[in-house]
Amino acid sequence: MNSSRRFDSYKEAFTKNFITFVLVFTIICINGAFVYTYFKSKDFQGNPRYVLYIHLVINDMIMLTLSLGLVIATYTGNPGFIPCWIMLVVLMTTNRNSPLNLAGMALERYIAVCLPLHHVQICTVQRAHLLIALIWLVSFIPAFTDIIIILITQTLSVFSKTVFCNTTLVFNTPYHETLSLVVEVLLFSFVFLTVVLTYLNVLLAARGVSGVSRDSMRNARNTILLHGVQLLLCLLSFIAPFINLFLVTNWPHKTTDIFFSTFVFTNILPRLLSPLIYGLRDKKFRANIWMHFCFKGCRTVEERMKVRPRRTSKPVIH
Repeated sequence: MNSSRRFDSYKEAFTKNFITFVLVFTIICINGAFVYTYFKSKDFQGNPRYVLYIHLVINDMIMLTLSLGLVIATYTGNPGFIPCWIMLVVLMTTNRNSPLNLAGMALERYIAVCLPLHHVQICTVQRAHLLIALIWLVSFIPAFTDIIIILITQTLSVFSKTVFCNTTLVFNTPYHETLSLVVEVLLFSFVFLTVVLTYLNVLLAARGVSGVSRDSMRNARNTILLHGVQLLLCLLSFIAPFINLFLVTNWPHKTTDIFFSTFVFTNILPRLLSPLIYGLRDKKFRANIWMHFCFKGCRTVEERMKVRPRRTSKPVIH
C-alpha cells in the first residue's frame, strides 16, 4: 500500500478513501443496530448464544475502524512505530478473534442440541464471558510475540522511526513469517475441525428424531453450516497476501488497484455478510430490530400527525 502514495493521483486516492469510508460507515451503522438491540433486551444479555454473537459483531466493528484508520494513514502520512504497533496488535488480535468466536458459537449449538439436559449448566453467561476473555488472550499472545521478536532482533532505535504501517513491513523477519504461518495453520485447523465435528454430530443426532425436535436440530445444523461459511469469509483476510502476490506478479502496473480491491473484498465486505447472515436469520433478533427501529419510527410519525393542529376555516361573514 506504500506504492499507493506514489502512483495514485489525488482523484484516485480520494475515490478509494471515500469508498472505504462509506463501506465501513455503513457496516458500523448496521452492526450498531444489532448492538443497540442486544443491550435493550435483558433476554439477549442473559443468553450465552447472543453474548457470543454480539461479541463477534463488536469485534468486527473494532477491526473495521482500525482498518479504516490504516487506509487513511496510507495516503496522509506514516505514523511512528509505537502508534503503528498498537494499531497492528489490536488489528491482528481482532482478526484472530473472529474464527475462535465462531468455534465457540458452534460448540454452544452442539451442546444445546446433543446435550440439552446439560446445556443450562454448561452454557452460562459467566462462562461465555470467560470464553471471550480466553479468546482475546489466545489471539493477543502471537501479536505480543511479534514485538518480542523485534526487541530481540532489532535495535531500540526502531521505536523512534517513522514506519509504513503494514504487518508485512513492520514484522518482516523470517521469524515473524514462520510464527505467522504456524499460528494461522493451527488456528484454522482447530476452528475448522471444531465446526466440522459439531456439524457432523448434530447431523447424526438429527436422525431418529421427529417433530419439533427434528425442526430444532435442522435449525441448529443450518446455523453451524453458516458458521462454516463465516469461517471461509474470515479465511479470505489471511489468504489476501497470497492473492496480492499472484495478481501483482501478473499485472504489476495495477498494483494499487489490486491492493485496494483485495482489501475491500477480503477484509471489509465479509464483515458485512457475517452479522447479516446470522443476525437477520434469527427470528427473535429480527423481531426486536423491527420493533426498535421500524415500529418506533412509524409511531413517531403517527404521534406528530396527531399533535399537528388542524386548520379551521374562517367563518364567512355575510
